[in-house]
Amino acid sequence: MNKTALRALLRERRALIAPEAHGFVRTTGQGRRAPGLSQHQVDQLLHRTLGTYHRLESGNYPNPPTALLRDVARLFGLNEQEWTSLCRYALLQDPPGPLHLSSGKEVPGIWREAVNGISHIAYVTDASWDMLTYNEACAEVFPGREVPLNIMRWMVLDPAAREILLDWGTAWAPMLLPQLRAALATRPQDETLRQIEKEVLADPVAAPLYGADKPYPHPDGDERPLLHAEKGEGWVIMCAAQPLTAPGARMMILVFHSGRERLHARAPLLRAT
Repeated sequence: MNKTALRALLRERRALIAPEAHGFVRTTGQGRRAPGLSQHQVDQLLHRTLGTYHRLESGNYPNPPTALLRDVARLFGLNEQEWTSLCRYALLQDPPGPLHLSSGKEVPGIWREAVNGISHIAYVTDASWDMLTYNEACAEVFPGREVPLNIMRWMVLDPAAREILLDWGTAWAPMLLPQLRAALATRPQDETLRQIEKEVLADPVAAPLYGADKPYPHPDGDERPLLHAEKGEGWVIMCAAQPLTAPGARMMILVFHSGRERLHARAPLLRAT
């Protein structure tokens, strides 16, 4: 626990909340004049035992439950980056999921311009793998340049994808399906992800692979075979990143090279000299 950082974050955000906005009457006589909610009032609003919030803010609550942290974060109106900071300060780990279900569903519009400025295949999806923006190089991959609305659904369920994603059953699906499972673990109420999982479980080819439950956190640096609609057979090396304002959203850059021979089993690492 980082007590100093935790105390500073909570005090600052607590001071911004007017007690009157929650039905409390600010006293005008002698007594407390500090801005914002009192620690006692926070306990009342969160329906916690008196003294609970004081323990948290003072750093005397080792391993506080995530439910308490989430309730405090929502009461204080924290954004996703502040939510991440709160969990790191209090638990020394990243949060188990987003603070709000809507998080990860949108990214700043400048990402479209950024993606269009990339010469390689590039696209951005939200936390449900719905396509947010892509460049011309991405469109060229698909027959008729028809880019799927949801790239995960297309990759794991569309019969056409199993022709384009070469060696689908060994080079693609075993890596894609664990990503779907991991996303659902952090966003269990996401209707899009739940529907994709339902369709996967009903698919006789994808279901056994999904049930294998192999760990595979991300595709960053992977090289996989691809049948490009305009350039023919080749390989793509993947670069994966996340817009910091949208937890769960992802930006993918795929570096394509033609030919049946792969360049790397995994891309070489870059290190500062």
